[in-house]
Amino acid sequence: MANYLYQNDLPDDVDLGSIVAIDCETMGLNPHRDRLCLIQMSGGDGDCHLVQVAPGQTEAPNVCKILSDPNVLKLFHYGRFDIAAMANAFGTVARPVYCTKIVSKLVRTYTDRHGLRNLLQETLGIDISKFQQQSNWGAETLTEAQLAYAASDVLHLHKLRDVLSERLEREGRADMAQACFEFLPMRAQLDLAGWPDQDIFSH
Repeated sequence: MANYLYQNDLPDDVDLGSIVAIDCETMGLNPHRDRLCLIQMSGGDGDCHLVQVAPGQTEAPNVCKILSDPNVLKLFHYGRFDIAAMANAFGTVARPVYCTKIVSKLVRTYTDRHGLRNLLQETLGIDISKFQQQSNWGAETLTEAQLAYAASDVLHLHKLRDVLSERLEREGRADMAQACFEFLPMRAQLDLAGWPDQDIFSH
């Protein structure tokens, strides 16, 4: 298992396969105000490829190629935020997508704890640290601890998806989840367009 850090974009020769786990680190939780700083990607092989995004950067062709590839499933935990952050930075909306947080809410109705750490502890017996979650992701040089934390957010998503997909089938909610995944990129775009806190389906 290794972490590979790049500046501005993925190298041309990186092939992450047909299912890519993705997560982002930003300066805050407002995609209009808080810039995108880091993108983490994993093909499920135990390696993490991290792209440090420069201030004011508006293009990352190889990252965007993956985001827009219809034959590559983008795997997120709380994809709503990550999709919006990358769309705001680069103008490319990720699709198709799978979100483990959505699935958790559909199949783990016995709890209100749907954070990645809780989910990994229960389903896979894996404990990840969230100590670096609120560190300075805009720093010019990221620490090894920051990189290790960032990588932990994507390295287990493939196995987590397998477990959660089995539960979706068991509970008869796979079609419901798929419909949510198909709408998720638009939900992220609604956030960016000015409807982050409104339910457009309400009366």
